[in-house]
Amino acid sequence: MEYMQAPASSSQGNILCCTCGIPIPPNPANMCVSCLRTQVDISDGIPKQVSIHFCKQCERYLQPPATWVQCALESRELLTLCLKKIKGLMSKVRLIDAGFVWTEPHSKRIKLKLTIQKEVMNGAILQQVFVVDYIIQSQMCDDCHRVEAKDYWKAVVQVRQKTVHKKTFYYLEQLILKHRVHQNTLRIKEIHDGIDFYYSSKQHGQKMVDFLQCTVPCRSKSSQRLISHDVHSNSYNYKSTFSIEIVPICKDNVVCLSPRLAQSLGNLGQVCVCIQVTSTVHLIDPKTLQLAEIDANTYWRHPFNSLLNPRQLEEFIVMDADIIRDQRLGAGAGLRSNRHTLAEVWVQKTSEMNTSQQYHCRTHLGHLLNIGDLVLGYDFANSNLNDEFLNKMNPHHVPDVVLIKKSYDRTKRIKRRNWKLKELHRDREGTDTDDERQYQDFLEDLEEDETLRKNVNIFKDVSKIPVESDTDDEGIPRISLAEMMEDLSLSDATGGEGADMMTD
Repeated sequence: MEYMQAPASSSQGNILCCTCGIPIPPNPANMCVSCLRTQVDISDGIPKQVSIHFCKQCERYLQPPATWVQCALESRELLTLCLKKIKGLMSKVRLIDAGFVWTEPHSKRIKLKLTIQKEVMNGAILQQVFVVDYIIQSQMCDDCHRVEAKDYWKAVVQVRQKTVHKKTFYYLEQLILKHRVHQNTLRIKEIHDGIDFYYSSKQHGQKMVDFLQCTVPCRSKSSQRLISHDVHSNSYNYKSTFSIEIVPICKDNVVCLSPRLAQSLGNLGQVCVCIQVTSTVHLIDPKTLQLAEIDANTYWRHPFNSLLNPRQLEEFIVMDADIIRDQRLGAGAGLRSNRHTLAEVWVQKTSEMNTSQQYHCRTHLGHLLNIGDLVLGYDFANSNLNDEFLNKMNPHHVPDVVLIKKSYDRTKRIKRRNWKLKELHRDREGTDTDDERQYQDFLEDLEEDETLRKNVNIFKDVSKIPVESDTDDEGIPRISLAEMMEDLSLSDATGGEGADMMTD
């Protein structure tokens, strides 16, 4: 029997490095890695120190040539921005890996650890790891320059409403905050009958105008003024002005419609109460509970004014109340409200309790009023009203009293209120006690109207502990915790407010 010997396995031999003479596996360069690195530096031409520009006001980085981007520390966006600074110089090497090396956030330094490969002598591939140091230099961006200048603007949106109450503006402010339409504003200035928004471009101003036309009933006008003209490049520099006039009707106003408009709305009564202002004016007839919505175009074709303002509200006490169960409407009547209940009530002024003078009226607040309740309303019988349409009405059709809303103890409501709203940062000409009273009225409207709260961001006020007691009236409207949002605030590890990311 013959035995076959297995062929001997071939093993790769080593060669000597042509420079230092140590045994190494064969490679195209016939050199060890240490000697190869002394001969060739594949990172040559790539800067080890680069400058990037950072705006401290808006915390954005400059992406050449003129774009400013928001990047968090050690984020993917910041890594992309840093690599683009040296991308053109790395065209002859292959990038394998890139990552951040931790640095102190206040050091104004960003370090990147890069791993690159490149083909060197006779096809040998060499890999090298090195660190690029980025120095953060402060530079104010163009947008922040315009904000600091305060007068450098290209477009202004002037919002006006010719009324004594600011309920519509308070509601509009919350809509702007919720949809974040104010982000591109350079400056917001509040004046006695409106508010001005300043922008760096006409497009941003037009965007605000489009938003206002979708949220409140208004009409707009635009104009522009030539600032400069370059005859060589045929370029023009304009300043644009947009004038927005909001319908001068607020929530809880009593209005008198023209006979033609009332008939077109389904034979609606001429004396109506405004229950809400959104993109349209929502009216209700307190005698029949008929509803009507009037848009901006309809209002400007058939304008009407508020008969009395909220400062003229008087307090009444309910002496008697009867619910009207079956109310028949005439032919062509419009939609009736399901949220309200029609009632006939006898009321007396709280300031005339020592007299026997009482007033009879119909109201849409039958679902809220009981005998002995306090209610706010307008006294038409003792008011000097001067209105074009009201003066032509039959005196028997003009109510003596129009009730607006149930009255609660304001002191208790403020103590039990454990929520808050955010406000726009704006320049004010001056505030008075009447502004505070109007703002409290708006907060009470939010508590009473659930549909109004749907478009408003309500935040939990953790700094205020609500007061609970057995003597509190349980009928006071309140906002549930489920409707509140947590107010987030950034703080450092010590519990204090966090400092700016970059400081000098």
